[in-house]
Amino acid sequence: MNQLSAGGPKRPLRPRTPAPRQAKRAVASGTFGSALEWFDFAVYGAMSATVFPTLFFNKLDPAMGLLASFATFGVGFLARPLGGVVFGHLGDRIGRRNVLLTTFISMGVASLIIGLLPSYAAIGFAAPLLLVVMRFVQGLALGGEATGSQLMTMEHAPGDRRAFYGALMGMGSPISQVAANLLLVVLSGVLSEDAFMSWGWRIPFLMSILLVTVGVYIRVKVEETPVFAEEAKEPARETISPIVVLRTHGWTILRLILAYSPIVITFYIVTVFGLSYLTGLGFTRNDTFTIVMISNFLSVIAIWWGGRLADAYGRRRILMIGSAGTLVAALIFFPVVDMGSFPITLTMVAFALVSAQFGNAGQGALFAEAFPTKMRYTGSALALTGANLIFAAPAPFLASWLTGLSGGGTLSITVFWVVTIVVALVSMALMSDFATLEGDKHHFDKRVAATLVSEPEIATVAPAEDGVTP
Repeated sequence: MNQLSAGGPKRPLRPRTPAPRQAKRAVASGTFGSALEWFDFAVYGAMSATVFPTLFFNKLDPAMGLLASFATFGVGFLARPLGGVVFGHLGDRIGRRNVLLTTFISMGVASLIIGLLPSYAAIGFAAPLLLVVMRFVQGLALGGEATGSQLMTMEHAPGDRRAFYGALMGMGSPISQVAANLLLVVLSGVLSEDAFMSWGWRIPFLMSILLVTVGVYIRVKVEETPVFAEEAKEPARETISPIVVLRTHGWTILRLILAYSPIVITFYIVTVFGLSYLTGLGFTRNDTFTIVMISNFLSVIAIWWGGRLADAYGRRRILMIGSAGTLVAALIFFPVVDMGSFPITLTMVAFALVSAQFGNAGQGALFAEAFPTKMRYTGSALALTGANLIFAAPAPFLASWLTGLSGGGTLSITVFWVVTIVVALVSMALMSDFATLEGDKHHFDKRVAATLVSEPEIATVAPAEDGVTP
């Protein structure tokens, strides 16, 4: 960009440029794909707290069965960094589009197989073993999908809406939580306990085949992103290995992992461990599913507006505001839900998840802008999956273990939760926002001279009528 001129007419930095057709297709494809991937992950998380301990780990005592079930839940997170490395490298080498088709189909097939698995009583040790393997495949697929769908969307998006488009991919998680828990509420409400435990729990997994069919149809119509296509034209273009990305951007990846930790640790303590904790307090399965469903519905609204504000005020600032909200939630979560009141517990869970998802809206653009195009997929995936491996995967298991160790007390969980968020907030305060995908400097929350924008860009500026048009 040119230097800011002293004079001249002023206008907002972020005009409402028309979104091209491919950008709209990328949003539809990414949102649908993200929702499917997270739907399967969300269903598994709910089942690991309620159904799998009985069906696949029934030879263990109830406490150990729950721990074993949460351990299989964590296997998916262990696989995500590997998926991020493998699919990230392929995405930087052969393009985003083909890789995303592969991850999408892999997740659907793994979920279908889980829905068809016999129980431990039917085939013995092979049942939990196959469950773990399919969970691993889910993790591989999500490791590539979570970052790839964000990049595909943001690299197609108009420059003034990249954070918002990236946030739409983040909406796949709360949307999937709403859909998964709504379906589970309906199934547990209309089926007897025996019917639900026998075959009702399988329905959400078996539905994946229908969703995959629709999703693949949408995704094949999306072209490769313009910035990658331009990069691929270079005759001497080199392929960057994950080792090189770690060597050249390792410190950046570590700081991004830490910056994202308040979001993931809050989300998984509340939505996975929280289900079993609320059940232990006397809430029914239907109550817990309803609480998580309503809270995630509100989170969809939060991440929508978080994405809008991240384009206007900065990605890091939005992530910090959301993280500050999760700090408040961590301090009071257990004392509040221990009161045993449904409306008060609903309010507490909603506050925690809304705070997390509001901050989550800044993640996609912040991570993408930290890396050049030729290593963007790999670098972003390493940061995202690393945060989930270090902070999300152990959270339900650690919370369950610490609760049992302290005889049901939650102080140790709260301390771990709070300290993690405080350290992350301090680290983010010492960071600065990165440049745009084109390498230009951001001017968040400022007005700039019209001369900063090229003539072709000015020519395509279209004023927004309502201020929130995608």
